[in-house]
Amino acid sequence: MGIVTSQKLTQYYDQYRDTEVTFTKDIIRTLKLDPRQIQIKYTDKDDMKFRPCILNSTSFQKAKIIVSTKDECFEVIAGKEPPPVHLKFSFFGENGQPISFFIATKVTEKKPYNNSNELAQITLQFTQRPPDDLIEIVGKLLEANTNAIRRREERIIVNEDSKRKLKLMKEECIVVIQGVPRNCIVRDLSFSGAKVVLIGIPNFMINKDAELKLQFDEPSETISIKGAIMSADPIEGRKDICSASIKFDEYQVPLSYKIHVNDYLTTVRKAQLSASDQIAQQRAAQFNMMQR
Repeated sequence: MGIVTSQKLTQYYDQYRDTEVTFTKDIIRTLKLDPRQIQIKYTDKDDMKFRPCILNSTSFQKAKIIVSTKDECFEVIAGKEPPPVHLKFSFFGENGQPISFFIATKVTEKKPYNNSNELAQITLQFTQRPPDDLIEIVGKLLEANTNAIRRREERIIVNEDSKRKLKLMKEECIVVIQGVPRNCIVRDLSFSGAKVVLIGIPNFMINKDAELKLQFDEPSETISIKGAIMSADPIEGRKDICSASIKFDEYQVPLSYKIHVNDYLTTVRKAQLSASDQIAQQRAAQFNMMQR
């Protein structure tokens, strides 16, 4: 993970303290959660017990897990006086190294999961602020989702500098139009769409379904984003080449793509603020010199 300041972690915690994240397949993949390592630890008759469970959702205040009503842990943690429960989170970090930690909790609610007699949903209230690792991992995801709405139209011109900050491997990519893959060059990107240059007749592309496939690094992955071509214009002097604007289907934009775009926008924002601070300091110094 990158270096995140304590100020940023506090911002994540304060802003998203009660926001609940449900662990869908997309979120599990994006956050690199390791479901096989999720477990609870509790004491039963002076014996320390470790039992696997399913992590259904989490916020910075509580988590909801799913356990089998036939599991030995159920009678204990779902009883009238359940013991303290420590919930283990586990993620894959850089180079596959695990990031694992326990959070102290107490049971506050128990109910059947989806009206099942065989599965129960247990709510675990955190008794302490969660570790910084959880705040960073989940906070980045929530910030990306927030900015995907608030900054959805901000365009990123694709050049060598932006490719590096986006971790975009190359501007050459594939766009699948009406099921036919075509080579193209991506010119700009945003949360909501992209502009690409490709061979084709503009009039035959407008309002056609399109799926853009982009190759990213860190992690190495190909991200596919579905949408439609909203406009297409010929390149000056070349009737066989056009510039096409793709509008993404906002309900199908992968979270991993949102995080890449958000990381770029926040990095640029930090650089702009730093430059503004330097200019302000220089002006203040010049003013002080003039006053002497």
